[in-house]
Amino acid sequence: MIKKSDLEQIISQDLSELWNVLLPEQRRIVSQHFSIQNYKKNQIIYAEGEMPEQLWCLLEGKVKTFKSGVGERVQIIRLYRPVQYFGYRAYFAGENYTSSASAFEPSAVGCIPMKIVEELIRANNNLAMFFIHELSRNLGGSDNKLVTLTQKHIRGRLAEALLLLADNYGLEDDDATLRICMSREDLASLSNMTSSNATRTLGAFVEEQLILVDGRRIKIINPQRLRKISRFG
Repeated sequence: MIKKSDLEQIISQDLSELWNVLLPEQRRIVSQHFSIQNYKKNQIIYAEGEMPEQLWCLLEGKVKTFKSGVGERVQIIRLYRPVQYFGYRAYFAGENYTSSASAFEPSAVGCIPMKIVEELIRANNNLAMFFIHELSRNLGGSDNKLVTLTQKHIRGRLAEALLLLADNYGLEDDDATLRICMSREDLASLSNMTSSNATRTLGAFVEEQLILVDGRRIKIINPQRLRKISRFG
């Protein structure tokens, strides 16, 4: 896990996109207030209903945001990879968190108080544009996911989820195996289906020689066919 002694290098290198738009004095302020928290697998980072107080940045590991729906059914909203920012929309909206965030695996997360971030934004138009860009990109992704979850059939939703995992987290050295272990429940939550439907559809993909499944490890054999299924069901 990441240590506090690595803090200065992390801020200037890993957070370079944000760091580069800060004024010299603002960089000092960020360094002074930036901290790192380590989370175990499945540990909650923040919970739905809590007040947003931090800007979070994933430095190492994987994080998901999710929301509990009818009958305690969980819907995964977004998956994060290093280095991505999260947890700030609710603060700008003046509301409590409408979803929860947890570590998908052991993860290191950087944070800085949102009140500090707000002060920096008010003094730096380039920083304001940075967050406008981040929010706009996330909004576009949410629009695309809404169409996927409401209009695509089960096969199309699961195919898109597998391709999303490949794009988001990459592949192992064999250029085929997803670099993330996913339970059937998590795949179902990501694809808006029941665990039984996710298991059944995964089995169908295996029979069609589109993927190979070994426990929670998934190997994509025919990405072209998966893309076609994702587009047309």
